[in-house]
Amino acid sequence: MKPLDGEILFLYDAKMANPNGDPDEENKPRMDYATGRALVSDVRLKRYLRDYWLEHGLDIWVRTLEGETVTADERLKALAEDYKRETGEKVDPKKPPAEFVTWLLERLIDVRLFGATMPIKGEAAGQGGGLTFTGPVQFAWGYSLHPVEIVESSTISSHFAGRESDYGTFGKDWRIHYGLIAFYGRVSAARGKATGLKPEDLDRLEEGLLRSLGSQATTRSKLGQTPRLYLHVRYREGKYPFPPPGDLRDYVRFLPKDGLEARKVRSIADYALDLSPLAKTLENIKDAIEEVRVWRHPELSAEGIETLPKQLPVS
Repeated sequence: MKPLDGEILFLYDAKMANPNGDPDEENKPRMDYATGRALVSDVRLKRYLRDYWLEHGLDIWVRTLEGETVTADERLKALAEDYKRETGEKVDPKKPPAEFVTWLLERLIDVRLFGATMPIKGEAAGQGGGLTFTGPVQFAWGYSLHPVEIVESSTISSHFAGRESDYGTFGKDWRIHYGLIAFYGRVSAARGKATGLKPEDLDRLEEGLLRSLGSQATTRSKLGQTPRLYLHVRYREGKYPFPPPGDLRDYVRFLPKDGLEARKVRSIADYALDLSPLAKTLENIKDAIEEVRVWRHPELSAEGIETLPKQLPVS
């Protein structure tokens, strides 16, 4: 896909899972307590994507080692060593030359897509600088399209083998019964030029959104998450609409079946989505649209999806 301005709508559900724990609240699912909706940070979503890309042989800037995030200083040093092995040229990561920066962008898919801030330590306190790249793809925080209920939690214990004796930890096993989580993202072709965004990067983003949950959301608290809907509106070159549609989630209606209260929904069979308002909004700006890439899970009932303009099904 050629990089074009666009909007992304991505929905997945979480069943008896903790989609994004808050470490400040005993790892309770993040919540908007005023509305009862579950919240998921864009950082959580990008972590799934980065882990998926890394698993499939792509390099990324944000890395972890034994569960700990590798510092920027450590990461730059490691990349400088890789650069020397590949090019034979030694670089000082505290004073990176333009050739090294170009090599970084060519290598790191998450920087080309999401941008990065790479602080560089100076020789003395107060000295230093950094490299900053504003990513062409940005996601807002995700939230459930309906109020959710948290499963009542009891204290659980985990036991580990110590060097001299067994020891354990105690905590709460927090989960939600069910939540349909919606993310909104935007793609900027102009910013993509600054980071060297490639057409295949957007292919990898699409693939990662649809497949990363299956391979990465596999810890005990993350099991039970499944992609349900993906929609990418790609605008014709230089034709970003004004006024823009804004957050695509505003045009999706969540409809519980058989008079069920929204917070009592427990599975994908308990509701339908109405995409008619979204289809109407996009129809009004169809002259600016290059294509609408759409993927829907076969179990998802989505009224009005067939009326979306310029559809290109994603397999």
